[in-house]
Amino acid sequence: MFNFNFQTIIQQKRPLWLCRFLLFLCSMNISVVIITRNEAHIIGNTLQSLQPLIRDVVVVDSGSTDDTVNLCRTFGARVIETGWHGYGINKNMGIEAAAYDWILSLDADEAIDEELKQSLQQLSLQKENEVFTIRFKNFFCNKWIRFGEWGFDKHIRLFNRQKVKWNMAEVHENLVFPPGVVITLLKGNILHYTVQNRLEYRQKMTGYARMNARKYFEAGRKPNFFKQYFSPVFAFVQHYIFRLGFLDGREGFVIAKTTSWYTFMKYHYLKMMNEHPEN
Repeated sequence: MFNFNFQTIIQQKRPLWLCRFLLFLCSMNISVVIITRNEAHIIGNTLQSLQPLIRDVVVVDSGSTDDTVNLCRTFGARVIETGWHGYGINKNMGIEAAAYDWILSLDADEAIDEELKQSLQQLSLQKENEVFTIRFKNFFCNKWIRFGEWGFDKHIRLFNRQKVKWNMAEVHENLVFPPGVVITLLKGNILHYTVQNRLEYRQKMTGYARMNARKYFEAGRKPNFFKQYFSPVFAFVQHYIFRLGFLDGREGFVIAKTTSWYTFMKYHYLKMMNEHPEN
């Protein structure tokens, strides 16, 4: 894989055709798939981090009313404008439209660091049954969270679409793997800029609580007193004490408290749905 400083080439005022040719040489046969809705405040950072490594970016947008779509097209991304069908379905829609079989799945608030770029450039991508897990650096209001629920985080995000797809879950979707899959850890990180303030975080978790409650309700799960009142306490103790969330200071406390509140609200909404299924 070619390795050079693309910014230096541009600054040296090389001919445009030469810049484009070198960009083609250093690009990889990997498609990036991102789902979006009103992400104009952050999506530019995500797309910029992919330059010049990735030449095929597919964005599945579910009704943005800000400048998300235009901004994505400015970066050369192909945009599919559709409705909201759930995380799994919308992500699979992007996978089907991708130019290449190897898919790097990102969220709109995620970027890749330079070490991960180098790791991707060194991959041969010859084994269809191999998937790649990547470490995360999660940020809360621009502070890197090293412990608690968000610390030590890693997920499988690079895979071959001929072997792997997302399930159809509306929320907390999972990848479906074939038997005998080989998991390889890549060097480098995905930088996850989760929220910019506490209000945004609480609103996001409220939405997740409602969607998860709906998922449980449709699966026939019933409300449970122990789950509703003891699971939140356990969640707080687990993430703040046992997983050392207190070492992240005030932010660690806010994250653990909000996770506890989310856990309570998830079962609260499930109880309401069972009591009033017509709503």
